[in-house]
Amino acid sequence: MSLPFDLAEATRHLSACDEKLATLIAETAQFQTDMDTAQSPYEALLESIAYQSISGKAAATIFARIKALSGNGRPPSPEQMLKLRTSTLRKAGLSGAKVLAMKDLARKTIEGIVPAREQAEKMSDAELVERLDSVRGIGAWTVEMFLIFNLGRPDVLPIHDLGVKKGWSVTYGKKHMPKPKELLAFGERWRPYRTIASWYMWRAFERAGYATTNKILKAKVKVTKRRKRTVIIIKRRKPK
Repeated sequence: MSLPFDLAEATRHLSACDEKLATLIAETAQFQTDMDTAQSPYEALLESIAYQSISGKAAATIFARIKALSGNGRPPSPEQMLKLRTSTLRKAGLSGAKVLAMKDLARKTIEGIVPAREQAEKMSDAELVERLDSVRGIGAWTVEMFLIFNLGRPDVLPIHDLGVKKGWSVTYGKKHMPKPKELLAFGERWRPYRTIASWYMWRAFERAGYATTNKILKAKVKVTKRRKRTVIIIKRRKPK
């Protein structure tokens, strides 16, 4: 599967504008991502919901059960999903919240809020974020993963992703993770290839190993000290 951008140009740009990243790129395997062009936005997001907050192995088992409900080897269509009983989906292993999220996704796909793949490919990142973020259970991170791994968008920076934040700390020799706003500002130098830079942050996180990355502290939070005021209330007695 060919990428929708020039990878050689992307790596040249990133290496030229960031010395630390240039070293990481030189020492790491070439950027690659498995894009499933046959998967619709609805199907990709349905799978993302199944994988939220549980291990990959458990999620794969549950999603396989969900796909089995369609009878054709693919995930249930939006119409099928709305007809499936909550008890059936719960029996497959979904939480109540995930059942509601999947049904809302199906409903908004039928309504056209969640676009078809052909339409999604023509929409900007901002338009897709606005559309997909309206779906129950779909947050910014899930949309960002969809943009990167389903559509192959080159300029996505997941500022809340733990792996990206810790990879940044490793790459730039920081003891603390960056605040989202700090990472966003720092990432301006990586435009228009922030996806590729993020991918290398993930690689830096993996290379460092948990023994190192577990020592990275949370982002520093400034504590504003306020002077305590002692208010003395003097009650005046009424004159007799």
